[in-house]
Amino acid sequence: MLGRPEYRKALVFCALIGVPVALVAFWFLVALRQLEQLIWTTWPKDLGWKQAPWWWALPLLTTAGLVVGLVVARFPGQGGHLPAGGLHSGGVTRAALPGVLTAALVGLPLGVVLGPEAPLIALGGGLALLLASLVRAPENEASTALLGAAGAAAAISALFGNPIVGAVMLMEVAGVGGPQLFAVMLPVLLASGVGDLIFTGFVHWTGLQAGTLSIGLPKPPPLDWGDVLWVLVLAPALAFLVHWTFVGGRFAARFVATRTVRNTMVCALGAGVCVTLYAVSTGRSPAEAALSGEATLSRLAQDPHAFSVGALVAVLAFKGLAYSLCLGSLRGGPVFPALFLGGAAGVLLAPLPGLGLVPGMAVGMAASVTAALRLPVSGVVLVVLLLGNVQTVALVVLAAVVSFVLTQLLPQGPSIPAVGERPADQAAH
Repeated sequence: MLGRPEYRKALVFCALIGVPVALVAFWFLVALRQLEQLIWTTWPKDLGWKQAPWWWALPLLTTAGLVVGLVVARFPGQGGHLPAGGLHSGGVTRAALPGVLTAALVGLPLGVVLGPEAPLIALGGGLALLLASLVRAPENEASTALLGAAGAAAAISALFGNPIVGAVMLMEVAGVGGPQLFAVMLPVLLASGVGDLIFTGFVHWTGLQAGTLSIGLPKPPPLDWGDVLWVLVLAPALAFLVHWTFVGGRFAARFVATRTVRNTMVCALGAGVCVTLYAVSTGRSPAEAALSGEATLSRLAQDPHAFSVGALVAVLAFKGLAYSLCLGSLRGGPVFPALFLGGAAGVLLAPLPGLGLVPGMAVGMAASVTAALRLPVSGVVLVVLLLGNVQTVALVVLAAVVSFVLTQLLPQGPSIPAVGERPADQAAH
């Protein structure tokens, strides 16, 4: 392959497009963060409130629903893929970029319970194809797929701050290798996780050392059988709940398809009501139940005692419902809300006998994000890098595999419209 001149040229071009794509991704993420800070923190304080008032999400999410509904109905590409269908690496053309940017830059800062990863994938792939057309690079099915995946990987790596996550996620999203990929990866992943557990257990039980790649960093308490048993209980339970959250999103997508603009606003308002109920029932900021949950997850991990049991239950219930509505009606990515819900569930359940905070969050996030994405390897890599704790890798692997297998066996719910496929009310005209 490397001996072919056209392949070497493609490698050089992919390296070059990584520069503008990463710069655009950087400013896109900066704009989102600044807008979220302005709308949810600065404006309420300027108006005399200590935090955003309980009703703050209602007008914001209604506005988001109106704008996104118009984008879906009028713009090429419908503003990108519906997140209820998971992540996708293809199908977004150069003409779809304005709609993708509009839906993301308006909807996400206004409180849509979704993340920026799906718009970034679309943005990176679309920009790569745009640059290829500007330099008049040859266009065929293979080159388009390669350049689109390379641009998307560059953009998603900028979000997660790690090229490994971007590469692995795009490999799984693009389905390189087809069904054989999962047929090989899943048993290998499971065997490696079990092998790590047994190896770690023998080292702990015997006190003998067989050699290690560790460079001597401080280690948390070793895993024990209680952690393993809790994986077999918590992972399927969380996977079941997240799976049905997505099924609810697919029903919402079918509802939106009948009257796009109006029903998108209805779903967005419903998400706003969920956020409002969280704020009213807990007295906390509605921003914790709105948005992607990335910042709140970080605060939760650093200070889990800042959330009472009631607040954790409320955010799981109301953010989960809002997430389901947004999955089927608005535009964004499913990753960060799933990570947040899994992390919050892990914090809530951490006091269970034999569990603990770090194993609880590891199992919760791995099971939830795998159930959301159906990408077990990407889920493992992402959670391990987020935790920065190699001692929990085996738990993460087992939770991801259990979650993936269960969600594949459960009913998948109704199908959703694909990008470019007009809803029924528009197709009739």
